[in-house]
Formats: sequence, structure tokens, C-alpha cells
Amino acid sequence: MLDDGTRGLDEGALRALVPRVLAALIRRGEDFDAAEDALQQALLEALRVWPEHPPRDPHAWLTTVATRRLVDARRSEAARQRREEATYAEPRPAATEAGDDTLFLLFCCCHPDLAPASQVALTLRAVGGLTTREIADAFYVPEATMAQRISRAKGTLRGRRLDQPGDVAVVLRVLYLVYTAGHAGRVDLAAEAIRLARQLTLATEEPEARGLLALMLLNHARLPARLDAGGRIVPLDRQDRGLWDTREIAEGVHVLQSTLATQTDDRPPGRYQIEAAIAALHDDATSAEETDWPQILAWYDDLVALSDDPVRQEPAAVLGRAVAVGHVHGAAAGLRETDRLREVLGDRHRWHAVRGHLHELAGDVPAAGAAYAEAARRATDVAERDHLVRQAARARASAAAR
Repeated sequence: MLDDGTRGLDEGALRALVPRVLAALIRRGEDFDAAEDALQQALLEALRVWPEHPPRDPHAWLTTVATRRLVDARRSEAARQRREEATYAEPRPAATEAGDDTLFLLFCCCHPDLAPASQVALTLRAVGGLTTREIADAFYVPEATMAQRISRAKGTLRGRRLDQPGDVAVVLRVLYLVYTAGHAGRVDLAAEAIRLARQLTLATEEPEARGLLALMLLNHARLPARLDAGGRIVPLDRQDRGLWDTREIAEGVHVLQSTLATQTDDRPPGRYQIEAAIAALHDDATSAEETDWPQILAWYDDLVALSDDPVRQEPAAVLGRAVAVGHVHGAAAGLRETDRLREVLGDRHRWHAVRGHLHELAGDVPAAGAAYAEAARRATDVAERDHLVRQAARARASAAAR
């Protein structure tokens, strides 16, 4: 939403205002696309006016100017004076809190009629305030392609009622998709997802929103150690834990503990809270050897129990559980778990990678090397494939040395 010119002002303040003003316009029944265009014009006007004449109430100023642009765009000659008089009085700010506006706008961007990719793009633009160029850069697509995707998304919403409550679970899924998109381009999408999740927790008491924020913080804290000086992946058990962000870990643990304390037997922790608890146990260990694998396994048991068909619906969870079983009950037990998953997950590179880890845990280095090599052959992500190739080479070199 913010173009390169308006970023010359106070970017943080403007980013906070954009979703509030846009939400206020849409609540009045304005078309999403038209409201966004009008707000962009208001932001450009702010760039011109604010340096010399800063408004007492920036929110009301932007709302007023955007409203005028909307009226200007649609009024007829006959209704010009009447509509102008109706909108030139500066409107009072909406009676909602900033967090409520953010939640409302997130619901709009995550409308069920939109495809996941469109939900992500529209969220980053309308709520995150990123330019189309920044979003395109982050996802390695041409700017024209991303502009078309956003335009189609807004076109899909045209004529839809956007004043009905949405599904917070869809919003959480979209924010997690933003987070897992990684740290490509000029925009750190993981940091952007964390920022939006913080706003979401101000707007809803949903425990899973805090669970997702905790999960993001606890995973993001390990980012400085995730790659070596050459940009190669460093697995968790080999990371330099002194590089982890202890302040981010402490915040994540605090958020998680506060939300887990509110859970009851009638409403147990959801998937994001459980995944955050697993991440917290990894972050709490001062070394890989001190990892509390029994607790991790217990949390994985809870995680897979959330699904009626976890093998097909939660493949990452069941593979993570197999690793935990291997550390708690022995590598052979973990390998038996993977045997049980072979029919459904045997064609996935991560199934072979887990087998490689468990074979290595069992001391069967040749089998580990073969499993890592097969995982590398099936991997599609370049960085992950290169990592698995190195794992296979290391295991083979170890076997040869023996």
C-alpha cells in the first residue's frame, strides 16, 4: 500500500494507520479496490502536505481525504454539491480499536473465495503495507505477475459483503504461509508475519493466535544460526546455540505460557500452541544432547491426535514424531515408525531424510548415507538438496573411515 515516496515520512506510523483507514472505508460499504486506490491518493497527498502542515489527527485526516477521493470518483454533476457538503466535514474516527480494524481487514484479505496465494498477496499489500514490487521480489515473480494476482483478488471481492465475521483459523493459516515463505528479497516475510501476528493478538482473544505468535518467535530466534558463513543449511543439532536470539526466545516462551495457562479440558491446546511447545523445548536445551525428547514426544502425540488421518493430513507431524520416538525409545523403534508410514510417505524426500537421521542414530552409517542420498535425489528445494547431498557425503566418508 505504501509507495516509495510515502516511506520518506514515518513509515511505522503510516503502516499502523493504513489498515485502520482502509477498514473504516470498507466498513462503510466501499468497494475494496476503490477504497485502496482512494487511500493511496490520500497517502500521496499526505506526502505533499504533512511535512509543513502535520495534522492533529492523522487517522481522521487520511479518512477524510480518502473519502473525498471516493466521492470525487463517483459523483455526478447533479449530486456534486450535495455529496461534497456531506463529506467535507472531517469524520470522527471509527469507534473500533486499531486491533479490531486489523482483524477486520485480515478477514477481508483472507476471504474464502480467494486462493491461498491471493490471500497472502492481498494481506501483505493491504494489511502489511508492502508495495507490489516488494511482494513480487519476496516471491521471486515479476512485478506485473504479482500486480495481476492482486488485481484479480480485488476483483473477486468486488460486490461481496465484507461486513460479516470471518474465520480466524483462515487468517492464522495465511499468516503462517507468509512466515514460511522465508526471508527472500528485500522484505523479510518472517518478520512481517510476526509483526502482523502481534497486531492480531491485540484484536482477538483466540489462544491459537498467541500460539502462532509464540511459534514464529521461537523459530525465528534460531535464524542467525540456521546458515553457515557460506549460506549452507546447518541442522538444528549442529547449530551454534550461542547465536540464538535469547530475547526472542524469552518472549516466545512468555506468550506460550500465558496462553497455555488459559486452556481447559474442554478446550485443549491447538496445533500452533503444540508446535510452539515443541519449539520451546528445543530452544530451552543448551545442547542437542540435553533436549527433553520425552516431553517432545508427548506433545507430538497430542499434535497427531488432532487429525482423523494424521499420516495424510499431517505428514510433517508424524515424521517429527518418528524422530522423537527414535530418541526416546531407540533408533530401531523410530525406524519401525517410518516403516509404518512408508506406503503413504515413502515417495517424499523428508521420509528418506528422517530414515537417514535414525540410521545414523543407530550407528548404521552406510544405511544413513544411502537414505540421505535418496532424500537428496527427491528434494526440489536447492538449498535443502545441497544440504542432503553433504549429509550423504559426510556419512559415506565416515563409513569409509571405519
